[in-house]
Amino acid sequence: MTPLRWLHITVLLAGSATEMTPDDNNEMLARARALLAAPPPVSVTLKRVVYHPEGIALAVSPQDALNPVFEAAQAAISEITGSAAQSPGPAWMPHMTLCYSTSQQPAAPVIAALGRELPGCEVTIDKLSLVIQRGPELLWDWRPLGTAGLLGRPSDQ
Repeated sequence: MTPLRWLHITVLLAGSATEMTPDDNNEMLARARALLAAPPPVSVTLKRVVYHPEGIALAVSPQDALNPVFEAAQAAISEITGSAAQSPGPAWMPHMTLCYSTSQQPAAPVIAALGRELPGCEVTIDKLSLVIQRGPELLWDWRPLGTAGLLGRPSDQ
C-alpha cells in the first residue's frame, strides 16, 4: 500500500533525478509557479478503480480538469530538459496509486474484491509538487523539493 503521507495524483514524470541539477529543479519550480498562478484550485473525483500489472490506482475524473496542471508541468520541464512540450493526450491518465504489486498474481480475485468503482471521493487540487525519488518506488525515498500553487489570480497580476 502507498503510505498515507505519499498518496498523490501522478501528473507527469520530469525525468531522471540524476540528470537534473539543483538549479534545474529551482528553474522548473519557478516556471511552474508562474504558469499556475492564474488557474484556480480544481475539484476532481476519485472513483473508478484502474488495474495495472504494477499496481492499483484510482482514476481522476474529469480527466481534463487537470490539463492546466499537466500543461504547466510539461512547459516547465521542456524549458529545462529541452524535451518537446506536449498537450495531454489519450494516453495521459492522471491517477492516484493506492498500492503497488510486488509479485505476479492473478488479477481476478483482486478485481472481484474491489470491483471497478469505489464510492466517489471529491478532492481539491491546489498545488503541484516537484518530488525527487531516489531508487525504486517501493523504497519510498521521496523528497519534496517545492510546490507551485493553483492560486486563481487574474492573469494581469
